[in-house]
Amino acid sequence: MILGDYLKSRTNKAIEDCTNEELYHALLGMTQELAAQKVSKAGKKKLYYISAEFLIGKLLSNNLINLGLYDQVKEELENSGKSLSQIEEIEPEPSLGNGGLGRLAACFLDSIATLGLNGDGIGLNYHLGLFKQVFENCLQKEVANPWIEKESWLTPRDVSYEVKFGNMTVRSRLYDIAVTGYRNRTNQLHLFDIDTVDEGIVEEGISFDKEDIAKNLTLFLYPDDSDEKGRLLRIFQQYFMVSNGAQYILDECVAKGCNLHDLPDYAVIQINDTHPTMVIPELIRLLIQKGIEIDEAIEIVSKTCAYTNHTILAEALEKWPISYLKKVVPQLVPIIEILDDKVRRKFDDPQVAIIDKQDTVHMAHIDIHYGFSVNGVAYLHTEILKKDELSKFYELYPEKFNNKTNGITFRRWLLHCNHQLSDWISSRIGDGYKKDAGQLKKLEKLLEDETALREVQAIKHECKKVLKEYLLKTQGIEIDDHSILDIQIKRLHEYKRQQMNALYVIHKYLEIKKGKLPKRPITIVFGAKAAPAYVIAKDIIHLILCLQELVNNDKDVSPYLKVVMVENYNVTLAEKLIPACDISEQISLASKEASGTGNMKFMLNGAVTLGTMDGANVEIAELVGKDNIYIFGEQSDTVIEHYKKADYCSKDYYEKNPDIKEAVDFIVGPELLKIGQKENLERLYKELLNKDWFMTLLDYEDYAKVKEQAYEDFEDRDAWMRKMLVNISKAGFFSSDRTIEEYNRDVWKLEEA
Repeated sequence: MILGDYLKSRTNKAIEDCTNEELYHALLGMTQELAAQKVSKAGKKKLYYISAEFLIGKLLSNNLINLGLYDQVKEELENSGKSLSQIEEIEPEPSLGNGGLGRLAACFLDSIATLGLNGDGIGLNYHLGLFKQVFENCLQKEVANPWIEKESWLTPRDVSYEVKFGNMTVRSRLYDIAVTGYRNRTNQLHLFDIDTVDEGIVEEGISFDKEDIAKNLTLFLYPDDSDEKGRLLRIFQQYFMVSNGAQYILDECVAKGCNLHDLPDYAVIQINDTHPTMVIPELIRLLIQKGIEIDEAIEIVSKTCAYTNHTILAEALEKWPISYLKKVVPQLVPIIEILDDKVRRKFDDPQVAIIDKQDTVHMAHIDIHYGFSVNGVAYLHTEILKKDELSKFYELYPEKFNNKTNGITFRRWLLHCNHQLSDWISSRIGDGYKKDAGQLKKLEKLLEDETALREVQAIKHECKKVLKEYLLKTQGIEIDDHSILDIQIKRLHEYKRQQMNALYVIHKYLEIKKGKLPKRPITIVFGAKAAPAYVIAKDIIHLILCLQELVNNDKDVSPYLKVVMVENYNVTLAEKLIPACDISEQISLASKEASGTGNMKFMLNGAVTLGTMDGANVEIAELVGKDNIYIFGEQSDTVIEHYKKADYCSKDYYEKNPDIKEAVDFIVGPELLKIGQKENLERLYKELLNKDWFMTLLDYEDYAKVKEQAYEDFEDRDAWMRKMLVNISKAGFFSSDRTIEEYNRDVWKLEEA
């Protein structure tokens, strides 16, 4: 009677007498109290994982699982006529992240605590997150997404720092969210905020005064940087995060006995992409302030900081004009200039300089020169970094470069979101896999067990029914739970090629109109947000929404093909979509997706991957074998060559292939123009014909062919069920516990508590 006793002692009420809201707040309070009991001081050296985003998702059930209380509380509630899943619906999803970068950071914090390591996250407490996505007239509209309630997972701390900018000084406020490990210690996610923030300055949609720093500093994640004001605001945010983080780290270390000269013995800082890079010059500045000579300060910081590169795309290899830094953080500029001068004295190559000829500061270059470790996040990605994107640096520092293939936490992406499958796995191979995901290999012995295969198939169908009910209830969307569920859910970016999937939808629609019917109904699902200033990405969403309108309202087509674009895609939706999926779309242009983690979540839940040899798809293909994955498209070497030679021309493919021409022309054809906006559709059409920077048409023909093969193979139910089970059994490698063990072994070197 854990919840019953807790309620009685606090409110003198029984479970059955409480509303769902009262029960949610009671469970929130109870789990926070129990998590606090597992906070440990063990471990002299501590990891500080600094990231611009942590996409943590709803926390209630995840915390109950990690505390070992989920089944007990669920049963207690059911015995009193209450439903835990209904109580979960009350919880707002923390709006602290956007895509894979943020979700990965959340998985990592979970695994760090689960392995008993001393490690906390450091970020910002965004009041309105990225944005809430709404659809109007088949267009994405962005509105504010407030999530902070009076009673929440945020715990205010009596910690505050002064942060100086060029023309002003602000004072921060710290809030913590407890991170409970699976049957292990509790660590913290430290989120810095500012008391003067004012949600009331947000006008229509998500527009606000970007210059009113005192009121806007922690409003939004990744504010619109299409103008100078927005870009400056990003620097304000980044410095606010790292200055607070650096001050906090030094205070904690000193309190434990650190004399600052021995800082690397007490702290290791993982810089998650380039957003937190300024922590390096800031720490150097603070150490100088405390009386340490600059050369020693640089040496100390260089032994303390490590850098993770998550993508080769320009937006994650940030560059800032030095004039911007002079405006926002003038105190860092002399230090950055000294760091640059040291590099220039050592190396002649201007390509490895920190400040280039245009007076632009390359943040990744600071990380590589003045960090002790540089890692990619999948085997292929790390090889591309070494051979191409960062080859000049690899020649200088081969010893710094290492690979840490990303992972996911199985507690959320199996135990929490797919109880039926996790219970079935436990019934077949025991509970050991919950702590050691490698034990999923034991499922291989069931590949010829017809009963087991039927059970897995039945679970998949149940997950489809759950999704069907959820989408109908929350979004008014109806799907066929007997159809093939083909799902692409991820951030909207041209390199991820949602536009290629949309072209296939057009092709399939036209085929059905001509009388060529699929053997089984197909539901193609998209979920994605586009950055507010990313025009083409928003045009792709517009195309998908127009297709949804066209296809689903065509009585000749809709019995055989359905298009679904879920609104405001987030972790909560992912938890419903991933268990129900049959075919997982991982179709990025080879060489562009560093790793991906959605591919791992789908695989774990028995979906079969349709993808390019990109990111972690490479490792998935190696693990499951060619018969249990659908690979298409050009290899990364070929793609990289096309970029080097600048010889790719999308029009060539358009003119050669009648299916491509028909699908691309359809974008500006009368059927869609009747539904959509001419401006948006024409702009996307011209983009595909005249630029197509991420080579959609290069791979389209092979994509359509292999996708058709997957649909055909789906009809051999026994063979498909084996593919499902193979994927589940091989997914153990992608546990974030494994990733974190590798980080700790090779980079952090923390003691296990």
